[in-house]
Amino acid sequence: MGTGNSRRRLALAACALSGSLVAGATTFGVASAASVPSAASVSAAQETTLRVKMSGSGVDTLNPFLAFFNGALDIFGSIYPTLNLLDENGRPGPYLAESWTPSEDKLTWTFKLRDGLKWSDGKPITAEDAAWTLNLIMTDTVAGTANGSLVGNFESVTAPDPATLVIKTKAPQANVVYVSIPISGIPIVPKHVWEPRAKNLKDAKNDTFPVVGYGPWTLTDYKPEQYAKFDANEDFVLGRPGFDHMIQQSFKSTDAAVAALRSGQLDYINAVNPTQFKALRADKSLLTAQEVGNGWTGVEVNHNARTRTGKKIGTGHPALGDPVLRRAISLATDRKTLVTKVLDGMGVVGSGYLPPAWPQWSWKPAAGQETPFDLAQAGKILDDAGYTKGADGVRVDPKSGRPLELRLGIHSDDTTDAGISTYLKGWLETIGIKLKIQTLSMSALNSDLAKGDWDLLMDGWTTGPDPTYLLGIQTCATLPKDDGTGGNTDAFFCDETYDELFKKQLTTFDQDERAKVVAEMQDILYKADVDQIHFYANTLDVARTDTVTGLITGQPDAQGMYPAQTAFWSYLKAAPPAAAPAAASAGEDSGGGRLWIGAGVLLLALVAGGIVLRRRSGAGDRE
Repeated sequence: MGTGNSRRRLALAACALSGSLVAGATTFGVASAASVPSAASVSAAQETTLRVKMSGSGVDTLNPFLAFFNGALDIFGSIYPTLNLLDENGRPGPYLAESWTPSEDKLTWTFKLRDGLKWSDGKPITAEDAAWTLNLIMTDTVAGTANGSLVGNFESVTAPDPATLVIKTKAPQANVVYVSIPISGIPIVPKHVWEPRAKNLKDAKNDTFPVVGYGPWTLTDYKPEQYAKFDANEDFVLGRPGFDHMIQQSFKSTDAAVAALRSGQLDYINAVNPTQFKALRADKSLLTAQEVGNGWTGVEVNHNARTRTGKKIGTGHPALGDPVLRRAISLATDRKTLVTKVLDGMGVVGSGYLPPAWPQWSWKPAAGQETPFDLAQAGKILDDAGYTKGADGVRVDPKSGRPLELRLGIHSDDTTDAGISTYLKGWLETIGIKLKIQTLSMSALNSDLAKGDWDLLMDGWTTGPDPTYLLGIQTCATLPKDDGTGGNTDAFFCDETYDELFKKQLTTFDQDERAKVVAEMQDILYKADVDQIHFYANTLDVARTDTVTGLITGQPDAQGMYPAQTAFWSYLKAAPPAAAPAAASAGEDSGGGRLWIGAGVLLLALVAGGIVLRRRSGAGDRE
């Protein structure tokens, strides 16, 4: 499902250069099929269970203050509430908050919260829970690890009474109502549960089940790299889910997931690869759908790993600090070939930092300013800069004297990364750069990223309709502290002009004017060649028509492309074929009042690759 903001490192939608479908029973993830809870084991015979493939990124942690991966964000969107939801046009609608009013100077926002909602342990949900959550992120470096950039402009957050939340900002902020939305925004947690954990937040596991929360689902069990199990919230304000239970199953590969789908052990897969999609498309018992890309895939360049104080860290090759070398790498990358060969044409050539799912922010370089695929030009600018070739054909950095031998980290379980790396290795060797491919797990890759122990990394991010989070990870404020905490950086990018524009877009309420500022920011990133965007992959979804309906929302365009989907709404609206979805009908809440939320709500906003509104994806949706 698409939409997220992914730092979650984007485990890209496991798209493959080639791949075979696995027939028959296959091992699930790291667990055997026998170890996976069956529908019978989790529900009575008359009850129903939705069985879906977990986001390819997996779950890095169940701690909502620290998590980056799409798999974790998907879980949080299901079990924790937010102040707002999004409608099918990406506009904010009610969730915990029934209404919100900005002051005339746009510095104070007053939210009126619903009365009578309760956490899953029976305690009332109040404005104090929201105020405590936001204040902790604002004041605690560890708590702000994942979402600190979203509240960087907040001056204060108070709860004058149980039904009123007041947010004051340092400067007018255009996206206040996008700060707390499912998956791509800040989840509100129960203060009475998390306040005791705040003293040692970095070690808080949040693995006592059932997890206390409030959302369409309650998390009742989780086994790392195996599965997450949920029960439907019978009292959910938007109507209970159409299924009684849900299991999100982890798989080592999409081949294994496809085998499970075909054998009836799985109902839905978000993000298969193109080879699998074409084969499954011919099966009349399956529903196949393509979503417009809401995330990018590309290479991150470690050009200057450092902390906020400027302290150098990591083992990155020093030559990558030279913009000439970075431009040569970009010139030597044939993005059209990657779309054609790796994605089998099911994607769009990349350039801007924000994906085509959100056309209001989409950007391309001006005519004549695009970086072409030109091996001759790449070689020439390296020659001119003094990168001479040795006897082995590998160029040498004129400043450090080191050969241009670079490490490229790829996800060990991602066929897209493998396909891209093969092409990159050949192209770069043509211009005198030797590439060593290092296959790493999602956790190892992200660990190395924070330490700066890498040269080049395959990566990807997804995002929702508000670009603040994704743009924010490129600001200087996301560099790590000297003690290694607090960092949510992407490639250690830090630019004063970019930072000023980031602040400006936050305070620009006219969308057309804001888009111009966002375009300037993307232009800076494009020219820096620190995040080299290869493509925006279409997300390829497959569901069994005999076991589930209602998963895919919205209408396809003339090319057959559906809007970016979101796990929140898809899993809430999904139901057995014989039953109508139990969730509130379009635009109505359980009390009959208008909610401003269409049946496809959030279509535009939340998850990528497998269900996430922002954050890094994983191997099935990319890190």
